[in-house]
Amino acid sequence: MSNKYFRFKQFIVRQERCAMKVGTDGVLLGAWTTMPAAVSRILDIGTGTGLIALMAAQRAPAATVDAVEIEEEAASQAADNIAESPWSDRVRVHTVAIQKFEPEYRYGVIVSNPPYFSRSLKNESLKKSIARHNDALPSCDLAASVSRLLEDDGIFAAILPYEEAAVLIAEAAGHGLYLHRRLDVHGRRGKPVKRVLMEFRRQPAFRLVSERMHLENEDNTRSKAYSELTADFYL
Repeated sequence: MSNKYFRFKQFIVRQERCAMKVGTDGVLLGAWTTMPAAVSRILDIGTGTGLIALMAAQRAPAATVDAVEIEEEAASQAADNIAESPWSDRVRVHTVAIQKFEPEYRYGVIVSNPPYFSRSLKNESLKKSIARHNDALPSCDLAASVSRLLEDDGIFAAILPYEEAAVLIAEAAGHGLYLHRRLDVHGRRGKPVKRVLMEFRRQPAFRLVSERMHLENEDNTRSKAYSELTADFYL
C-alpha cells in the first residue's frame, strides 16, 4: 500500500487529498454488506475516498450508486477515483451533508462507515476532524437520514467501534430500524472486539444473526475468514 494510493483487483483508490485513508473498516463493510441481486440503488454515506461506493458498484453490477461526502477535497478525490474506475457511468458523488441530501427516490441498500469520535480532542487538521469526529453526523442524525432514505424492504449497514455501535443500535430502533445481523470483529483470537458490523431493516428481526471473526493469525497473516470475505478485492 502507498500513502498516495491503494490498488485493488479491479480498481485503484488514490487518497493523497483525503484526511482518512483506505482502512480495514471500509474494506470489511464493503465486502460484508448484503447486496441483493435485484438492488437498483445504493447510497454510501460519508464516502471519503469513494472506496465503499466502488466496492458496491463492483458487487452490484445492475445498481447505480450515490456517494455523499461533506468534505469538498475528499469528495473531489472520490469523484476522480470513480472516473478512473470501470463503473464511472453508475457512481455519482454528491458534495453535501446527508441531512440536506434530498434525492427523488429511496435506496435498496445504504452503507456508512461513519465518523465516531464524540468525546476526544479535535485534530488540528479540520479535514481530519470532520472525517473522524461525529459532530457533523451524530448517530441520531445518521439514523434519521437512513430512515428517510431507505426503501421499505431496504438494508442499512454500518461499522463502528463496540461502544459506539451500541449507541447506533439504540438510535436506529428509535427511528424504526432494527438490527438483523451483526459481526463482532477481533484483531486476533481472544482479543477484545475491535469493530462491530451491523445490518438493519425496517421490520423487527425474528432472529438476530450474530457472528464473530478475527482479522489476524498469530503470525500476522490474514485469517482464513478475513481472506475469504475480501477475496474479490485484495490483491
